[in-house]
Amino acid sequence: MPTVHRTPSVTLTAAPTRALDAELLVIPVFENDDLADEAGLDDATGGEFGRALARGAFTGKAFELLAVAASGWTTRRLALVGAGRQAEVTSDLLRRIAAMSGLATRDRRLTSMAIVLRPGMAPAAAVQAFTEGAILANYDGASYKTGTDSPPPVWLDRVQLRVSSTAGDLPAALERGLVLGECTNLARELSNEPGSTLTPRVLAERALSIAKTAGLRAEVLDEKQIADLRMGMLLGVARGSAEPPRMIVLRHEPKNAVKGVVLGLVGKGITFDTGGISIKPADNMDKMKDDMSGGAAVVCAMAAMARLGAPVSCIGVIPATENMPGGRAVKPGDILTSAEGKTVEVINTDAEGRLVLGDGLWYARRLGATHLVDVATLTGACVVALGRTTSGLFGTPAAWLEHVRRATERAGDRSWPMPIFDDYKEQLKSEIADFANTGGRPAGAITAALFIKEFSGGLPWVHMDIAGTAWAEESKPYQPKGATGVAVRTLAELALDAAAWSKL
Repeated sequence: MPTVHRTPSVTLTAAPTRALDAELLVIPVFENDDLADEAGLDDATGGEFGRALARGAFTGKAFELLAVAASGWTTRRLALVGAGRQAEVTSDLLRRIAAMSGLATRDRRLTSMAIVLRPGMAPAAAVQAFTEGAILANYDGASYKTGTDSPPPVWLDRVQLRVSSTAGDLPAALERGLVLGECTNLARELSNEPGSTLTPRVLAERALSIAKTAGLRAEVLDEKQIADLRMGMLLGVARGSAEPPRMIVLRHEPKNAVKGVVLGLVGKGITFDTGGISIKPADNMDKMKDDMSGGAAVVCAMAAMARLGAPVSCIGVIPATENMPGGRAVKPGDILTSAEGKTVEVINTDAEGRLVLGDGLWYARRLGATHLVDVATLTGACVVALGRTTSGLFGTPAAWLEHVRRATERAGDRSWPMPIFDDYKEQLKSEIADFANTGGRPAGAITAALFIKEFSGGLPWVHMDIAGTAWAEESKPYQPKGATGVAVRTLAELALDAAAWSKL
C-alpha cells in the first residue's frame, strides 16, 4: 500500500533562535508585534522584515506568510507566520500554524523545520498543538499518483520546537501531541482508501493490526456471529453486498481506570455507500469511500488512549458493511428488526448509517458501556445546517453533551450543539413498525439523531455528525483537500478527561 503519512522526529530545544539548525525556521508573529524577544531579527533579514511591515506586505494576521533570508543565523531560510492578535491565541490556531508551516516546508522540498514558541503562548499547550500540527502536515492523500508529473512527496524528517526550558511537563505534552497527531493521520489513511481495497473485512484486519500495536484487546464478529446476536439492522444493510459485514470490538482496560464508568464509542463503518436501492446521484458518489470515517475515528482514538494511558475503561464498536443495490438488497417498505427487538420500516435505504449504529449502540450497552458517543458521516442535512467547518452535536443529558463539546474544542474539531426536542419524533412515525428510518427532509439531521437515541437505553449519549467535516472539499493553508481525521482527537481528549465527567 502506498505511504500516506510519516511521523517526523520532534524534539525540544532551549537554544537561541539564531542557533537553531533546520532547513526552515518558523517564527509566529502577532499583529502589532514588537518582537522584543527576537531583537536581532530585522538586522538578520537586512531590514526586509521591517520594510514588509512598513508597506503592509505583512501585518501578522493569521496565516500570512513572509519568506525571508537570514544572514548570520544558523538557519538561513525564515518563514514569518501571522498568528493574529496575541490576546486571542488558542491551541487550535497554534495547531493550524504548525500544520501550515509543515506544509510550506514540504512544498519547498525541505525536510526539517524549527518553530519558535513566543511570549503569550502557554508552553505545554503550545508544545502539544505545535507537535500535532507538524505531524498532521506530514500526510499526503495523493499517494496513488505515478509518473514524472507527480514526483514523490518530500516528508518532514525532523522538527524542533524552541522553548525557554525543556523541563517540567513539556516532554509529556510533546508525547501527547505526537500520539494524537499520528493517530489522526492513521484515521485519514483509512478514510482515504478506495472502497475496493478497504472492504469490511480489510477494515477489520487493519483495526486488529492497529489494536495490537497500541495494546488494545480486540475481536471481530463475522456474519454468523452477527446473525446469532439478531442484529437485523446491520444484516439488512449488508444484504445487497457480496462483501460480508463485520462487527469490530476494541477494549481499553487500564489498571488505573476511574471506577464505575465505561466509555462506549460507536463508529459508523460503511466502507462504501451507494445509497442502496435508493441510489445516490453519480456526482460525488466517489467520496462515499469515506463513509467509514466515524469507524476510523473510533479505532484510532482508542489506539491513542491506549498509548497515552487514558484512565478510563473504554469499549469501541464499529459495525462495518457496504451499502449496495444488489438483488438481495433491502428495499423501501421492508421491515427490519433490531437486536434490541424494535422494528423499523425502511423508507429510504440511503438512511443506512443510523441502522448500523443502532445495533452498534445496543452491543456497546450489552458489553457494559455506561456513557455513549457515536460518530458518523450521517446526514447531508447536517452539512446544510452547519457547512463543512463544524460538526453537529446531539445528546442528553446537557452536562454530558457539554463535556463532549469541550473535548471537541480542545481537539480543534469545531462542533455545535443541536436540538433534539421530542416534537421531532413525530416525523419518524410508521404505520406498520415501531418507527421509520427517516423523517423526511425537514430537520433531517435532528430526526436522524433521534432515531439513534432510541438505541441509547437512556444512558448519557452524544451523537457526533461529521458528514461535513470528515472530508475537506477545498484546500486551506493548514488543511489540504481530503480526509481530515476529525473526531480522533476529540474522543481521545474525552477519555483523558474521564475524571471530570465520571460522576454524571
